[in-house]
Amino acid sequence: MSNTLQAPYDHWRNRYLLIRHGHSQANQQGVIVSSPERGVAEFGLSELGEQQLAQRVADWQWPTPTLVVHSDFLRTTQTAAHIATAFGLTPSVETRLRERHFGEFEGQSDDRYASIWALDAEDADHQHHGVEAVSSVAGRMQAVIAEWEQKASGETIVLVSHGDPLQILLTALAGKVLTAHREQTPLAPASITLYGRSV
Repeated sequence: MSNTLQAPYDHWRNRYLLIRHGHSQANQQGVIVSSPERGVAEFGLSELGEQQLAQRVADWQWPTPTLVVHSDFLRTTQTAAHIATAFGLTPSVETRLRERHFGEFEGQSDDRYASIWALDAEDADHQHHGVEAVSSVAGRMQAVIAEWEQKASGETIVLVSHGDPLQILLTALAGKVLTAHREQTPLAPASITLYGRSV
């Protein structure tokens, strides 16, 4: 059943710092920027977002990262750069961490999210208005972690992504139905969630 995905492992090999990008120019303008055609080259961090990341680095209270992996959108690339620079790491791109694509709502006001989330609550496989299905987002996001669990051990891996994909991922990892992803506490810009290996 595509509405729920179980966590891939009982015993995690790595720790993951799931980071939503800092406040962005798209957030500032209240517009949906979900297509690679626009999001990779435009709509990076806002001035507030830059300040948020500088503060996160200055007040770092999480395990020390050993790897930084990020969506190739400009806002996530810039967020990853802050973290990587602070810890002397070289960030790497992972396109499966991209923003959820919102189809025909691309470029429209971000108040349109609510209508999609209402549809999500009914069907995790829906693709109304050309929107990427929740189940598809969950699959690609979990695949990133599953791959790292297979090829690495003892790492602390920063995964820089976007609000909807991360909430969907956390819902999937908790073994909850994907239609409930908006019941997760919304992730604030520049928020960090620790997941995986506890020691």
